[in-house]
Amino acid sequence: MTPHNLSTRDLRGFLALAEAKHFRRAAERCQLSQAAFSQLIRRVETAFGMSLFERSTRQVSLTAEGEVLVAAAARIVADTDAALADLQDHAARRKGRVGVAALPSLAAGSLPEIFSLYRARHPGVQLELFDALSDRCVALVREGRADFALTAAGPSLTEFDTRPLTTDDFYLVCRRDHRLAARRKVRLQDLADCPIIHLARSTSVRQHLEPVLRDVPHRSSGLEVEQLPTAAALIVSGLGVSLVPGLTLAYFRNPELTAVPVDSPGLARRILVVQRKGRRLSAPAQAMLELVERNIGRAARPRRESR
Repeated sequence: MTPHNLSTRDLRGFLALAEAKHFRRAAERCQLSQAAFSQLIRRVETAFGMSLFERSTRQVSLTAEGEVLVAAAARIVADTDAALADLQDHAARRKGRVGVAALPSLAAGSLPEIFSLYRARHPGVQLELFDALSDRCVALVREGRADFALTAAGPSLTEFDTRPLTTDDFYLVCRRDHRLAARRKVRLQDLADCPIIHLARSTSVRQHLEPVLRDVPHRSSGLEVEQLPTAAALIVSGLGVSLVPGLTLAYFRNPELTAVPVDSPGLARRILVVQRKGRRLSAPAQAMLELVERNIGRAARPRRESR
């Protein structure tokens, strides 16, 4: 036997005898019979190949080698206890870190409230939120910086485990005085003479729109922007209208604007949960995902409060 074969139980027994300096009292502290405890101490000494205690009829004392081992054994036991306590805290969702990568529409819309709920339940967990476009969301999961991503479906996800979170229907955002503002729903054909303010081609919104608009007469405003607040400001200024998913409508909360559902079966954005393939989430990350799954679906169905 070598020291590497010793258990923390063996080291705890050694430390108990070093402190009690009495076999019976140390055995009682370890809840062992005196014979079993004596065997434990012999096992420790055999593993190190040296005597660690001086024994007399009245007391037990450490040898010089035993004195050296006390500090090391105490450190090992303390480190083990700390690691186990930390693991238990993680399992109980009291400690840890959770990183979530999400499309900006989710990061600014539904997730702040969800993060607030999570923080109230698990105040010891460190939270990190990455608001990014689809490709960056996926990269953050790949790099291990995000435990999971909430992003739009796309062709670059085959290396990951994915599952559906919600379906994000599209809306026409226009000024209140626009001819379509009073409609309950609009069809894409109704937009033939409306200048459309597009989002950048790198966005999942644009990538979902382009195939559907390809066969529908429509007019571009000539304006293409990356940020949703910019699109909102351009619409307010009367420069056009925009087609956006429901999850982005938080960016268009303006008394001069309204949102009208688009009646087009092929126009919807699927939002997925993306994780590294074959990897289980930590207990804190799993708790976050459960909270997201309970809340995002409801948040994705906006009411037409701006009407």
